[in-house]
Amino acid sequence: MKYEKLDPAAIAEGLRGLPDWSISVEGDSITRSFVFTDFGEAFAFMTRSAFAAERLDHHPEWSNVYRLVDVTLTTHTAKGLTELDFKLAAAMDRAAGHHD
Repeated sequence: MKYEKLDPAAIAEGLRGLPDWSISVEGDSITRSFVFTDFGEAFAFMTRSAFAAERLDHHPEWSNVYRLVDVTLTTHTAKGLTELDFKLAAAMDRAAGHHD
């Protein structure tokens, strides 16, 4: 399924539901840092998020150091943000236990 690049208004609307995520300076990705109590919790989060990413067939750019997981989401084929990025961000928030 092909996803269309979102316009700035749609991106702003998507971010309203994801208060802990930020848009990049370039406007083509969203980012968030997740902090856990230890490496085991961080790794468990990454595992839950990986299953969500597989279901969506959309994969994050991320890094992990001990209890910190930094995430960047973008849709490379669209050269920017699509609804897939916001779906995965919401799934990652749920995986981290954030049900805002």
